[in-house]
Amino acid sequence: MHTAALVALGLEPEWSYEAMEVSPEDFEDKVRTMPGEDFVGANVTLPHKVAALTLASEPSAAAAEIGAANTLTFADGRILAENTDASGFLDALPDSPAGKEALVLGAGGSARAVVWALVGAGASVRIWNRTPERAEALAAELGARAMGASARSWELGTRDFDLLVNCTTVGMGSAPERPGGFKRLPIDADSLDEKHQLVDLAYGSAETELAGLARAHGTEVVDGLEVVVRTNNSARDVTLKETGNLDLSTAGDFVLDSARDRIVLSRAGTVWVELTRSNNV
Repeated sequence: MHTAALVALGLEPEWSYEAMEVSPEDFEDKVRTMPGEDFVGANVTLPHKVAALTLASEPSAAAAEIGAANTLTFADGRILAENTDASGFLDALPDSPAGKEALVLGAGGSARAVVWALVGAGASVRIWNRTPERAEALAAELGARAMGASARSWELGTRDFDLLVNCTTVGMGSAPERPGGFKRLPIDADSLDEKHQLVDLAYGSAETELAGLARAHGTEVVDGLEVVVRTNNSARDVTLKETGNLDLSTAGDFVLDSARDRIVLSRAGTVWVELTRSNNV
């Protein structure tokens, strides 16, 4: 996705995008060596988002309040940190979450951004995590409420929520998940219906089982692919702007078609590239 954008913006081959796996133990050393290796920035995913913020010399206000960063930019000896998870999540929602009852599953870096965004947008937010203490700490920090660990009470209470957001790794990956894997989450899919909205941040080459079952029950679903496109589009623009390589007035934008399985990169009505789920996005 980023490579296609760099080509379209005329920044390739001088610029390139590289995926790399880094262990939590090696994360700090890797980040601090990247500027000397001619990297100008990095997108950060789980489990490194909280650690990324601690390395920043200049975090944005949003990243500091959320307590996590997904975008690092290296400029003039500084490490700038931004969080575009919150804005990408809100951009992907079909309507405003103001006044809605929201249930967020998870308490990691992505969940922090989602809770922060929802609370700021006027939603009433409750958090579940398999480690209740983490949910309680996050809720106290960001103005939400934590829920108990009892799956039974959650299944009975699913009908009480308008918006459900899965911020766990259940369903994440390129291969179809094990049938019933989503049942590790405290959601009774049979209780979902057309009054609900589900955002499943997990994404891969196929739709998650949770998202598929929710759609079958008439639930409005926003899948992880849609969210990641909007989040990463903003993250790319942050780095290019900070390093003086992007004029936002002429920048491209990623949009999804109604089938939600294809990404179209376009600017001023001109389609440059299409990416399907089978592509590396």
